[in-house]
Amino acid sequence: MSERVMPGRTDGLITLGAANALWVDLTADGAVPTASGAFTCSPAHARGGYVLLGGHAVATVRASGGQWSVREVEVRRAAAELNAVGMDRRDLVRVGPFRGGPRRMHNEETPLRWRRRITEALQEPGGPERAARREVGGPYHLAGVDWWQMLVEQTRDGAQRTWWLPRAVVRLLDAAEHTETQWLHAARTRQASAAVTEPPSHLRQAQDADGRQTTSPQGPNASLRPYNRELDGQLYSVLSRKPGISRRVAGWACAVCRTAPAAVLDHCHEHGYVRAPVCQSCNTQERPDHLYSNDIRVANRYTRLFHTDTDDWLRHWHRCPGCRARTTLPLPHLAAWTAHTACRSLRPTHQVPRGRKPCGVLRVSWTGSQQAPRSCLLTVAVDSCPSGEHRILAQVPYREAAERFRVWLAETAPAVAAAAGPDRLDGLPAQSRPVIADTSGEGLALF
Repeated sequence: MSERVMPGRTDGLITLGAANALWVDLTADGAVPTASGAFTCSPAHARGGYVLLGGHAVATVRASGGQWSVREVEVRRAAAELNAVGMDRRDLVRVGPFRGGPRRMHNEETPLRWRRRITEALQEPGGPERAARREVGGPYHLAGVDWWQMLVEQTRDGAQRTWWLPRAVVRLLDAAEHTETQWLHAARTRQASAAVTEPPSHLRQAQDADGRQTTSPQGPNASLRPYNRELDGQLYSVLSRKPGISRRVAGWACAVCRTAPAAVLDHCHEHGYVRAPVCQSCNTQERPDHLYSNDIRVANRYTRLFHTDTDDWLRHWHRCPGCRARTTLPLPHLAAWTAHTACRSLRPTHQVPRGRKPCGVLRVSWTGSQQAPRSCLLTVAVDSCPSGEHRILAQVPYREAAERFRVWLAETAPAVAAAAGPDRLDGLPAQSRPVIADTSGEGLALF
């Protein structure tokens, strides 16, 4: 929207209606769909002093005459950052439903909690249909993003529906939720310390039309600190019981992607050690897709874990002293690696109009456990073959799979391999804990 046609501009301020039009116009060519009611429709917080736009909290001010306005430059800045977000619509993260119904949240001073909002909207009678029709009062947007246009619904086990969003959008909404939490914390701090004249270093000030000052976070990660191995070697069972640990985790940036706020303390289920604080998106991506306690589906996301971003993930998994000393991965991850990487050449393909397509759905299961490696056997199979001709592709003993992984690790990530080995660490438990399969989908919750 050009400068000369912008209505309602006064000293850099524009009305909320004009800001809505500007927001949609500036983000029209972006990869993330936006909504026209970002400033004026629920769950906007215009009268609370801010509106979430992507990962930003844009300050709202009450100009002369009692009319709410925002600074045009902040809207443009938030739009520019949102337009820089790339999105792969095939790289999906499950966002619900999870056990425990969502609690209704009508208080505008509560954090975004976007997963609850989506779950609540879709569980209401006629929720999806009403959202599709854009009925008045419906949840059109979250942080100025039109989540409904990107929501993917799938059916599992023949009946249960699950809801998924692109990973880039999940990270964006997590950043918005963190930004709002920081905003509210700063506001309460100011109220409790009215005599303090200098604002915190991570806040910036903007004057409204009457000369008053409003503070807003500089960005979603302005106050996040990088994770520098502060929790190395600690047992999750001990650390998770310490008071205030969840607040401490929320202050870190994700140790894997390093951009989103951490929300979960990831740990090795096999050895019990803490790995690092990670965001919801990375935690979902890292979790094995269990069908049963000893059976996992090898989904497309393993391409990122074992191919495109493999160095980052290998470093993360080897933050566990047990895995690092044994130069291995937890059994479900090792099984997935065996099927996805070591047995890649065995997977058959079928002719399709534009070439050949990998057959069916890759699956790997195991008998026994890593505590009895001589009797543990990994079985790689193909399910849902269009012609019904493929079943078992390979059976790999655990010890052979572990040795193949060590060779591959040395070739793929030599720095990670160089830091591994039994001579690197002392005092490890003589026996590993059994693998704990998280099949409930509740693992997104902290602790």
